Amino acid sequence: MSLFVTFEGPDGGGKSTQARLLVEHLRRNGHDVFLTREPGGTAIGDQIRRVLTSLENTAMDPRAEILLFSASRAQLVHEIIRPRLDSGQIVISDRFYDSTLAYQGYGHRLSLEALRAITAFATGGLKPDLTLLLDLAVEVGLRRRQKGGHWNRLDAYNLSFHERVRKGYLELASQEPERWCILDAG
Repeated sequence: MSLFVTFEGPDGGGKSTQARLLVEHLRRNGHDVFLTREPGGTAIGDQIRRVLTSLENTAMDPRAEILLFSASRAQLVHEIIRPRLDSGQIVISDRFYDSTLAYQGYGHRLSLEALRAITAFATGGLKPDLTLLLDLAVEVGLRRRQKGGHWNRLDAYNLSFHERVRKGYLELASQEPERWCILDAG
C-alpha cells in the first residue's frame, strides 16, 4: 500500500522531529517507509539546498528562489518519491510543494497561479495523500530556530513575512480540508 504523507508548517514547528517519529512508529509496525525532505533528499537537491539556505545569498530574488526549490523538487520526485510510491512504499516528506505556496506565494506575494503551474510541472502532478500542518505562533517558532542553532536565510526574513506564511498555510488547509490535518505544535 503506497501512501504519501507530508509535514508542513512555519519554521520551528518540529516537522523534522515529528516526521522521524512517525517513520519509526510505522517501521515498528511492519511498514516499508522512506523519509525524505525538501529542499534536498538527493545529491542534486542537497547542493541546491545549500544555495537556498546560505546566509550569503540574502540578495536572492524570490523568483530565483521558487525555481531553485522547484528544481530540487523535480529531482526528488523523479529519483526518490515516484519510484518508491510505485513500489508500494510509504513516503514521508519533511515539506513538499505546499511550502512553496506558503513561502513564495503568501510570504513573498508571488502569483499563486504561476506557482501552481510551476509546481505541477516540477512534480508531474504528484499530490500528497495527507498533509500534517504543525501550526504555532511565529515568534515561538523563530525563537526555537534561534535556540537550536539552525538559523538560515529563510529564517532571516522579517516577522511580517513569517506571519503571511503562517496565514497562507492555514488558508491552504481550509481550501483542502480532506487532505490537511492541523496540529498544535505549541
